[in-house]
Amino acid sequence: MAALDYLTIVLFSIIIVVAGLSFGRSASDMKSYFAAGGAVPWTISGLSLFMSFFSAGTFVVWGSIAYEAGLVSISIQWMMCLGGLLVGLFIAAKWRKTNVLTAAEFIRLRLGKNTQQFYTYLILVLSLVYAGQFLYPVAKLVNVSTGFSINGCIVILGLVIMLYTVVGGLWAVIITDVLQFVILTAAVLIVVPLAIQKVGGLDTFVKEAPSNFFQYTNSEYTLGFLIAFGIYNMIFIGGNWAYVQRYTSVSNASSAKKVGYLFAALYLIAPLLWMLPPMLYRTINTDLSGLANEGAYLLVCKEVLPIGMLGLILGGMIFATASSVNTTLNLLAAVVTNDVFKPLRPNATLKSTMWVARISTLVLGLFTIGIALIIPLVGGIVEVVLSVGAVTGCSLYGPPIWALFSKRQTGLSIMWCTIISLGINVFFKFAAPLLIGFGLTRGQEMLLGAITPFVLLGAYELWAIATKKVSQQYVIYTYQRSTYSDMGALENDASTQNQYGLKVLAYTLGVVGIVVLVLGFIAQKAVLLVGLMGTMILLIGIILHPKINLNKTEDLRKEKSDANYS
Repeated sequence: MAALDYLTIVLFSIIIVVAGLSFGRSASDMKSYFAAGGAVPWTISGLSLFMSFFSAGTFVVWGSIAYEAGLVSISIQWMMCLGGLLVGLFIAAKWRKTNVLTAAEFIRLRLGKNTQQFYTYLILVLSLVYAGQFLYPVAKLVNVSTGFSINGCIVILGLVIMLYTVVGGLWAVIITDVLQFVILTAAVLIVVPLAIQKVGGLDTFVKEAPSNFFQYTNSEYTLGFLIAFGIYNMIFIGGNWAYVQRYTSVSNASSAKKVGYLFAALYLIAPLLWMLPPMLYRTINTDLSGLANEGAYLLVCKEVLPIGMLGLILGGMIFATASSVNTTLNLLAAVVTNDVFKPLRPNATLKSTMWVARISTLVLGLFTIGIALIIPLVGGIVEVVLSVGAVTGCSLYGPPIWALFSKRQTGLSIMWCTIISLGINVFFKFAAPLLIGFGLTRGQEMLLGAITPFVLLGAYELWAIATKKVSQQYVIYTYQRSTYSDMGALENDASTQNQYGLKVLAYTLGVVGIVVLVLGFIAQKAVLLVGLMGTMILLIGIILHPKINLNKTEDLRKEKSDANYS
């Protein structure tokens, strides 16, 4: 990379970190730190959910599959679109109506303290694995682009992400997510036409691509795998505790639904753009194999981008991918503070509670760095992401989602469904190949993980219906709900935080737009394309800022009306 690319990365890093740190004062209590005031606009929450989810390895995991298998990578991601749509239709509003701060709090209120502790400690451990698998792709992108040590990249990037997450809380996470979305979208829109031009046009690409490159399924990613992956994504998007925050932090149930719908709409369109560059690279370089496939996305960017632009897209990818890490860290800190520390110290002062919130974010971040360092030793990121998802996703998050709708499930029934289904999945994943010489294909593995917990939950539900059993825990929960205050109801402080958050976003987008415009003038090729992207970003920032002030009264009146209606 050229010196200008490194300078661009540094500039974008400073912009994003400063944006995150600017929320240090507003994150002064639990509601601000972990729920962003409780009335985040649904558009911002939806974009944040989108960025937090796709950046779990889009450029490394799915980019690797796109290079190797072509259109299959898009088919897989369209299952995420389906999952988001189902969450918007059925699950998101249910979470918002619970009026809780975290999913763990709902489990405690609905299923009991013992069940909450079981899920809390299990998810704390597994979420650290998720966070580690999120951090690794960020470092991989930098490693491929710069040649820096992969371990050094993991440590440095982990510390930077921890910095603004510790200081700014959920608002820092959400606003930096939206900022990253704009930067990344602009960067990808620059890469795609240049990559098409490099291969000589789409007609040439279609002719030179492998014969099976445009099939929706293949022997590894079968139709059964796609169906199971769709079920898995509905449960993961709807039940992952980090993503539940996006539904509980908006002002009402209607807004929570819109968060899911926006996520689905973006995942319908975005994979077509994201996966095209690594697919095109297959006709430029056919020699990648093994873990080298994980670098396909950045290699095509290095091939086609003008000076300074590689730094732009790498900076966008780094912090877009990093959004999954900061989302998970904020969630884990919320669980430690709200669901572990507070029950132990119910009379703790606000100062000591916030101290625990920030220290727990820091400690969990260090664990995340450690886990990311060992991923290359266990087969690479594709194997880790798909295997961990197949074994744990539906077993872990499916039963609590079921409890949102059921009046018959108890804490024990929910907990045992998770334990049994996890045991079955772990046996067939790890023990069966060694003990009886039987192994599942990737599609069978995903299908087993998706179906097993729901077979168990359904069997218990049918038994409870036949015996006319209603959970006493549900009766108590229903009574207690009538005494809850609405955690997310619009308040003056929430409105103030919204206005401040949007102003930070507007100013930051303006700065980013100017930086991209300058890069456009410096670039030796694609000057018009780069300049257009910079102008668009600048205009978004300019348009956004006066809208905040001009429509403040009307927006506040409308949100109050919506909150009362829900």
